[in-house]
Formats: sequence, structure tokens, C-alpha cells
Amino acid sequence: MDQDKQSNQLNELTANEILLVALQLFTRKGYFKTALTDIAAALELSDTRKVYQHFNDKQSMAMQLYDTILDSLSVSIDEIRRKNEKPSEQLRGIVDLLFRLTDEAPAVMRFLCLLKHDEFLPEIMPLHQTAAFVKINKVIHAGIKAGEIRPLDVNLISAQFFGVIFGTLRAVLNAELDKKADFYLSQTWIAAWNVVAKKSSSPSI
Repeated sequence: MDQDKQSNQLNELTANEILLVALQLFTRKGYFKTALTDIAAALELSDTRKVYQHFNDKQSMAMQLYDTILDSLSVSIDEIRRKNEKPSEQLRGIVDLLFRLTDEAPAVMRFLCLLKHDEFLPEIMPLHQTAAFVKINKVIHAGIKAGEIRPLDVNLISAQFFGVIFGTLRAVLNAELDKKADFYLSQTWIAAWNVVAKKSSSPSI
């Protein structure tokens, strides 16, 4: 009976289920402290055979997670840009999304914000070169052209603005701040916007 149950688990287990468990373990234990046997055990498998049917190693899992998270973020940014006309409103929508993900999908944001990807994925495209962050820089460039954002180097503006945003999110994820991210959203937005905005431009709260 137990063998039949194990066989059914092997047949039904999907790559996405493996990735979800890997995400939790990578962000809780750390990438290097997570073994394939840990992932199999968390899936209630007696060995790693089913894991190997989907992935060659944990690096391929991490690569898939990286690509999937950044692709999903890119799609969400496209939607935010379609729904909002002004660059400042688009930026606010992106910030709202990041804060919401921190509360609703903290493992995703820990993977994105806390892990040092180049230590275990040395050949990946750096975050600032991915489609999602290139689109964010386009929003910033549009904000400069529209006179909402100070006319400085786009990469510098992005670093200044998101330094404030991600600083708050990391503090929440590390429990250095004791409330949910949403509690700090308005204050963090105002602080970040004031760093990059022209004096005549008012933030949307």
C-alpha cells in the first residue's frame, strides 16, 4: 500500500511543486545549505529520483526560479505601465507591487532581494540588466523627459530611488522592522520620491 502511494506521488509530482519547495528551502536555509535530499524530504519522497526526473541539480532549479520570478515581474510591470499614464504613477504602481509581494509572497521577495545570485548562478544576467529592470529604467527616463524626475543619469536615479525602496523591504524581510511591508509603504514612497523628484513635482500618496 505504501509503495502504491509512493508511486502515485512520483507520477503526480510536477516541476512547479518541486520549485515551490526549493524556493522555500533556498530562502530559509540558504542555497548552499540546501541539498537535493532536503528537497525530496520536504516533498515526502523517500529518495531524489523524482526530483532528478525534472531537474539535473539544484542550480537548474535556482536558474528556473530566477527566470520565472523576473519574467513574472516583467509582465506585471507591463500591466502597470498600461494602466497608468504618468511615469510617477507607474513608479508608484511598481512600488505598490513590490510591497504587496513582500507581504503575500515573502519567499519570492527573499529570493529576489536577499540572496546573492551571482554566488550560485555566476553566468546569469545581473538584475539591473533583466527585462523587468530595463523597463523600470524606461519609466524613469520618461519621468525625466516629462519633468517629474531630476535630469540625472538614469542608472543613478534608479539606484537612489530603489535603494530606499529595497532598503525598507529588506528590513521587513529580515524582521528588522516588526510590521508588514504595507504599513511602511506610504512613508517609504514619499522618502524615495523626494530623493529623485523635481521640487515642483508632488508624489501620489
